[in-house]
Amino acid sequence: MASQPKTTKKSGVHTLRMRVQAYEPRVLDSSVKQIIETASRLETSVVGPIPLPTKIKKHSVNRASFVAKTSQEQFEMRTHMRLLDIEQPSPQVIEALSNLSLPAGVSIEAQMLS
Repeated sequence: MASQPKTTKKSGVHTLRMRVQAYEPRVLDSSVKQIIETASRLETSVVGPIPLPTKIKKHSVNRASFVAKTSQEQFEMRTHMRLLDIEQPSPQVIEALSNLSLPAGVSIEAQMLS
């Protein structure tokens, strides 16, 4: 018989994992700072921000409609990301974060981990 690995989970420990994305790194950092200030004002511990790798999407477009194939323009779109973990979020913290007004172009994915 194979022995089962022991999993040590603390019962009742919850973490709110937030993944914040934006195209502009300055806007992203100011939004993350605003999230951290809101959580710390309500006396909740925050782990992060942890910078994640930047996703780069590159596109090449012909300059002329049908004449010069060798004449192309290159464009790229960079998506900057940060990861935040909020330990033991209370309902007041979750409500304050959901009512937070962030600049346009900033998207947040929140996930509750146990």
